[in-house]
Amino acid sequence: MKLLFTQDALVNAGAERSHLEILSRFSKEIEVAFVYFYPKHDLKQEYEKAGIRLIFLEIPESYHFRLAVTRLVKTIRKEKPDLLVSSLWRADIITRIASVITGVPLVGTLVNDSYAPIAWKDKRGLKYKMVYWLDRLTARIPKHWIANAQALAESHEKTLGLDKNKISVVYRGRSIPDNSHLDVIASEARQSPKGFHDKSVNQLNSKSVDKDISEKGNRDSESHLEDNENEERGFGNEGTVENSKNIEMEVKRRDTPSEKYHQNQDSSFNAFHFISYGRLLERKGFQDAIHAFSKVLKKYPNCTLTIYGEGPYRSDLEILITSLGLTDHVKLPGKFGSGGSHSYREENEIATPSLRSARNDATTILLENDCFLFPSWYEGFSGALVEAMMAGIPIIASNISMNLEAISPKTALIFEFQNRKQLANQMIFAIEHPGLTADLGKAAREEAIARFDIEKIAKDYEALLFEIKNN
Repeated sequence: MKLLFTQDALVNAGAERSHLEILSRFSKEIEVAFVYFYPKHDLKQEYEKAGIRLIFLEIPESYHFRLAVTRLVKTIRKEKPDLLVSSLWRADIITRIASVITGVPLVGTLVNDSYAPIAWKDKRGLKYKMVYWLDRLTARIPKHWIANAQALAESHEKTLGLDKNKISVVYRGRSIPDNSHLDVIASEARQSPKGFHDKSVNQLNSKSVDKDISEKGNRDSESHLEDNENEERGFGNEGTVENSKNIEMEVKRRDTPSEKYHQNQDSSFNAFHFISYGRLLERKGFQDAIHAFSKVLKKYPNCTLTIYGEGPYRSDLEILITSLGLTDHVKLPGKFGSGGSHSYREENEIATPSLRSARNDATTILLENDCFLFPSWYEGFSGALVEAMMAGIPIIASNISMNLEAISPKTALIFEFQNRKQLANQMIFAIEHPGLTADLGKAAREEAIARFDIEKIAKDYEALLFEIKNN
């Protein structure tokens, strides 16, 4: 089967990287040609290195639909594909029109909750109405849809009027790292001075945080989510914070990591490092993480927060960091591998190159920090969250529906999105109970390996395309 895949550009973002991961693993039974329209080439070398044949149609930013349709139709007639697959709004509209003109069947993709109420709260005027209605009126053209989350399928059934019987869900996947966060902690504990060793051993050997305590807290949180299922898809206001309080009350009698933490507050080896990454957009919620971190810092002044990525919201975040007096504790180093130091831990603590040398940048950074924050307001199905799960790092994530298709109270600490107080409480809980959060990270890794291994995801995606073609 010959497949022509279309996408806006080769920006280094979630959907673009996920397509690279999937398409590069297709069997020889599928020949892939990848068309992109607009001059953003961030991932060009990686696509070419993966053996994906690229066709750049050289369309000027930002629309030029007539020119784009003309060139795509010419490309389709030259390539003679069996199936078209499109992704992202501009490519979707262009490819739908080209599909009608050429008669080649099209598969649409649902990779973001673009019409969620929170996504559109500030989008008013004729332009946005045209965007929506052009999307809705042409949404009947694809013969099938592939969503990367069930929540996205359900959302677009409502907003675009899609037939649920024509939507299949294939999650995003990631490679399985050889080593986990606990492996790095164990290695550093063996190699480090006593100050850091105390913290590592505490994290590894917190057996006093008994399994029954963990299970009780998870049951409380799950029960709260179930009780509110008929509200915003089961998202409560205080459930995860109550979960933290219940666990904390029982844990303090037997395991007092917060006391051990305070005993070594002056030791540079005892700092706690939070990490996050993604495009610097308002909807990613990084401003919530910074506000919450400012509260955490008052109790634990040795903490740090590093947020990787670039985007139009950078200047807003920089102003916020300065206004809160956090410039010594919060870093915005830019994209992975952009030349800056990876993290505070890499600068100030013991590195373990034997466990990190073979990793991609995301995994390396996850393995050298203590806790991953994912405060997003709305998403598709996040590849970054899956990467964190694969690494086994403790996770604190917002309770949006797409996240809850990947994580649960058994695998992460969860807070109500945009609730900075809850987020701060969960961050403090992670610092004070490393044994429990290490167990959650271990469970998250096991869950990710079982469900989101990229090798399995690519096979599922390929099989679905064959099924669509044959039907």
